[in-house]
Amino acid sequence: MTKMNKTILFSATIFLLNLCTARAQSEGLTSSPYSLYGLGAINQSSIGRTNGMGYTGIGLKTSNQINNLNPANFALIPQGSFFYDIGIKGEYNQYSNKADSETKTTINFSNLAIAFRVAEGFGAGISLVPYSEMGYSLIGIKTNVEGTDETFESNVNGLGGLSELKFNLGYSAIPNLRFGANASILFGSVEENEAFIINQSTFSSEEITNYSGIRFGLGMQFDLSEKFTIGSTVQFPTSLKGNIKRSITKTLDGTEITVEDGASDTSANFNMPLELGFGLSTNIMESFTLSADYKKNYWDATGQTESLGSYADQDIYAIGLEYVKNPTSYKYADRIRYRTGFNYDNGYLSINGKKVDGYNITAGIGIPVGQRQKSIMNLSYSYGSKGQIQNILIKENFHLLTLNLSLEDLWFQKRKIN
Repeated sequence: MTKMNKTILFSATIFLLNLCTARAQSEGLTSSPYSLYGLGAINQSSIGRTNGMGYTGIGLKTSNQINNLNPANFALIPQGSFFYDIGIKGEYNQYSNKADSETKTTINFSNLAIAFRVAEGFGAGISLVPYSEMGYSLIGIKTNVEGTDETFESNVNGLGGLSELKFNLGYSAIPNLRFGANASILFGSVEENEAFIINQSTFSSEEITNYSGIRFGLGMQFDLSEKFTIGSTVQFPTSLKGNIKRSITKTLDGTEITVEDGASDTSANFNMPLELGFGLSTNIMESFTLSADYKKNYWDATGQTESLGSYADQDIYAIGLEYVKNPTSYKYADRIRYRTGFNYDNGYLSINGKKVDGYNITAGIGIPVGQRQKSIMNLSYSYGSKGQIQNILIKENFHLLTLNLSLEDLWFQKRKIN
């Protein structure tokens, strides 16, 4: 990559980060009604290649792109290679209950990641991704006035989310065994507003909760053969520190009265669960790569509840397939990668004893950039569904389109002079 290209990439990255920060401050990053719980809707999409393969990658052995799902894989970064991955995503949501349905479209930052080799068998990477996203609006909620038969209506909305800045290290102990470790800094805020009218008086409240914390994890990959790899990951439980700033105002006969202004409450800590992951990948007939993952998140042990439900242990099953005719061919068409996958999540929220489960069907294509084998434009599409029209639950269907530029730069290469 030339000096000019590096300058352009750096400028584009800074612009993208500023744009994402502005969007996070001004509007919701998702339109999912299930983002009203806890930290918001947990982001499931990853980086580049894995988005089109059902979000699998724990056991996926790759040396030509960033695999952010297992830190052990960073040990495979080739000598002299420096990888970049920048992504954006657009989502179209349609959600409905027994009485109504709505649609909404959002565009958001997907990821920013780099990876590089430190020494022989030792690689590192840094990534910034949205960890959770909040963006909901509830209009005309009817509530009984305590002790009477009267009701009042309120409007509630929330926006914001958390970001995850992750540092990965991978080390190859022996040629077919790799270990990894990561440390994540989670930070961000969610803002929730409510307005209602009682006896000709208007009340409005605003709560801004800032979260921050550090989380650690480990990973492993083992090559049983040249064509078969298994892997595992663990993310240790932690508690995010939460600080609430609350403001309440009352309007009576056109006069606004501040009931509470900027009061701070430090009791909003949020507990993150123990997460275990297992995966495998295998090459079939040279051109196919099959990847499968299983994840278990122990939310029940956090002991947290919501006003309408509670957190429950979560199981995620995923499988993905990639086809490329010949990745080293001089023919451009032979180097194009085709991907598909399926992901089922039995949910981590239990509402009235019913878990909010969901699934994703994914497809993707990896288009080579130039003549290099390791610079690829990854385009992925996912159709998913969550919840159901039953009791107070909502059925959510969504279409997600993700674009990643996965680029390789060659560093410290000696020029050949003829």
